[in-house]
Amino acid sequence: MNAPGPATLSIVNALIFDGTSPDLTEGCVRVAGGVITEVGGRPGEADLVIDARGRTVIPGLIDAHFHAYGAHLSSLEIEAGSMSYLALAGARRLAAALGRGFTTVRDVAGGDAGLARALAERLIPAPRYLFTGRALSQTGGHGDPRPPDLDFCTHGGMCEVVDGADAMRRAVRERFRQGAHAIKIMTSGGVMSPADPIRVPQYSAGEIAAVADEAARRGSYVAAHAYSPEAIVHSVENGVRSIEHGNLLDPPAAALMAERGAFLVPTLATYDAMARRGAGLGLGAVGLAKNLEVLDSGRRAIEIARRAGVRIGFGTDLMGALEDEQLQGLRLQAEVEGPLAVLRSATSANAELLGRDDIGRIAPGAAGDLIVVDGNPLEDPSVLWAGPGRRTVIQGGAPVAAG
Repeated sequence: MNAPGPATLSIVNALIFDGTSPDLTEGCVRVAGGVITEVGGRPGEADLVIDARGRTVIPGLIDAHFHAYGAHLSSLEIEAGSMSYLALAGARRLAAALGRGFTTVRDVAGGDAGLARALAERLIPAPRYLFTGRALSQTGGHGDPRPPDLDFCTHGGMCEVVDGADAMRRAVRERFRQGAHAIKIMTSGGVMSPADPIRVPQYSAGEIAAVADEAARRGSYVAAHAYSPEAIVHSVENGVRSIEHGNLLDPPAAALMAERGAFLVPTLATYDAMARRGAGLGLGAVGLAKNLEVLDSGRRAIEIARRAGVRIGFGTDLMGALEDEQLQGLRLQAEVEGPLAVLRSATSANAELLGRDDIGRIAPGAAGDLIVVDGNPLEDPSVLWAGPGRRTVIQGGAPVAAG
């Protein structure tokens, strides 16, 4: 179990990025009882003082597209494997993410009440954890792992095949009963799935609208795996708020997203990593070809979305051994938009997406989730994806052990 942190913490002599402003301030950040109490004032007495001279304090990072149970690159191995193994592997994946500075993750496709309870009881070190439960997939959709020539049952570690509006309503209600933060659905084909073209929209309008209606009445929202403009429009028109990936986005679809207030959560890290390492990890020819189709277009999608006024978050979607590429997602998105934009995306923009005003910012009343990085990330963004020796991660006012 995690040891309790200091009652009070002061980070002194720091540059401070508050989550939104392009202007870094100098001063002190004080945390008491896990909550930020003062920013920019004079240092006072504290149980723990960190001298951050020459360093910058930023909010703890948020990965809005994470998979605790994504222990394998193969969705078939995940869906047919042992849940006890997935839970243990998920604990390790969560601890590693926290060590990199991701103090909050949104698990879109996986997670459950048992894992959430273990984290709430501090049985393992982990980020703040918001889960959707198993993603909903139509028969033969992105979350259906069965190859065309095989038919068998899976228990569903990350996805559940559900067809029909009434069945989907029941599935949504069950997820909220178990404490889900939001609902995830698959509305287009995907790189890893064996039987579905990437561009073809999935689920009927009535099915998507039923899910969105149930989520809205619970004060929540729907996130949709969607690549193509057709699938993005189909999703947003029927109530989806968070478009995951969106690599093939075009200007008309982006305009609709902006009009409806939908977010784009890019996941550039996974395509870059699969292009370099996928074949060596057993990704088949079909998956490699699909990945190539969406790799370069993911960067263009961010540019199109920004021009249209779409709010842009940050996610990684890394499966199996590729999880160690998580920080490289910051590099890839910074190459498109620059360090300020990616910092906002991975902090305050993601917090807005999650509906949380207590994370993703440095201000009195916010959680004491912070990272102290070497230098100034707006001048040298490489410090954002540097190794653990060049950052101090703080969760709830307590430094996190490197590992």
